[in-house]
Amino acid sequence: MKEELTSKFSNIYIMLLYAIMANDINRVKHFLSPELAEYYQEIINNNIKNKEIRMYDELNVKEISILERNDYESYEEVKVRLISRYMDYVIDADTKKYKRGINDRRIEKENILVFKKEKTALGKEMYTCPNCGANLDVNFVGTCPYCREVISMEEHDYILVSLETK
Repeated sequence: MKEELTSKFSNIYIMLLYAIMANDINRVKHFLSPELAEYYQEIINNNIKNKEIRMYDELNVKEISILERNDYESYEEVKVRLISRYMDYVIDADTKKYKRGINDRRIEKENILVFKKEKTALGKEMYTCPNCGANLDVNFVGTCPYCREVISMEEHDYILVSLETK
């Protein structure tokens, strides 16, 4: 169970960085708290406004461990330490030319992530769209492919509520 959980958390972290590179928070929005989704949308809006793309080349998770697990009345909270490695730089969106950052070697970052899961969460892989009733797998898409309804993981599974990079 612990390995499955840390794998899930690693995947959410990687999907978030890929969403930033694609300037599209909707790729991962369903795994984020509304506040965190808004925070990263602002970063993406800034990238778009400045015609920039933030790159995380050769991205991987070197290590992940659960620091603490808290059980509250209505939800569970899990704090993890994740060591990531990647090249971190910015390119021009039009020319794709390097602008700034580290693009010649991978750097290591320590990240503290906090995930929350409501005790009423369903905890299953397949979900039904609340709008049209279609079966869908929200681990791969956060919107219904039929009616485009945005699906929140909050009522189903863990969502990322905090991410601090040291």
